[in-house]
Amino acid sequence: MSKLAATLFLTTIAQGALAECPVLEGHLIQGGLIWGNVPPGSTVNLDGSSLDVLDDGTFFAGFGRNAASTVELVINGPAQCSQTLTVKSREYLISRVEGVPQQTVTPSEEHLARINRERAIVGAAKSQRLQRPDLLNNALAGFEWPTTGRISGVYGSQRIYNGTPKNPHYGVDVAVPTGTPVYAPTAGVITLAEPDLFYSGGTVILDHGYGLSSSFLHMSKVRVAVGQEIYTGDLIGEVGATGRATGPHLDWRMSWRSERVDPQLLAPPMPRTPLTTSDE
Repeated sequence: MSKLAATLFLTTIAQGALAECPVLEGHLIQGGLIWGNVPPGSTVNLDGSSLDVLDDGTFFAGFGRNAASTVELVINGPAQCSQTLTVKSREYLISRVEGVPQQTVTPSEEHLARINRERAIVGAAKSQRLQRPDLLNNALAGFEWPTTGRISGVYGSQRIYNGTPKNPHYGVDVAVPTGTPVYAPTAGVITLAEPDLFYSGGTVILDHGYGLSSSFLHMSKVRVAVGQEIYTGDLIGEVGATGRATGPHLDWRMSWRSERVDPQLLAPPMPRTPLTTSDE
């Protein structure tokens, strides 16, 4: 084979390999969720971790608050692909909050025992892996806002309560009056429905399948039960200020496996609403 022919051959192979890499949707950013489609029967790995691949070839993955700047995507099977993905970094807000009850900032031994019990309950709910392609495909098609109002807290920010730095905030807060309805942003199955957790108060977890779930915190009333199948727009609770909260608001969070992702990246722009006097 001549040098020119060999060059053309390698160029063709490289172009063919690139053509096998799927088009990714979503957000390649810290806190983002991406998804794509490969031929059925393919395997997909992200930085060595095996991803779920649905029967129709859909796969997806999420990136945490401090995700690395690059990750390796490797696809084998009917499709062959190996590429480095660049994950965009973000800057996060730091804020101070005073007036929080001191026992929620520095819990007593009694409260710590309760907190650990509740963390185990929440962890068990999030660890479920519902094999429901219908739910996941519904979720990837788009989310609605569970309630609408002023956004008072954003993903990734860190709060300093009464002078004590705490864990970063992993959700988006919507400040609206107590009793405001909270609706399911997409379909899922209820895996947790607790009226009074120490930190998050009235809490619901809605499982969208394959390790993707939404959590709704600080609610004054929980209107669903574990095992209940929920559809977009169904009532799941009412906004409140329960748990560690300084005012009525909904804290909406999302998780993929052990990673916390940003719900605001998956929802449409927040509709403009009249100003209210009810702040978080």
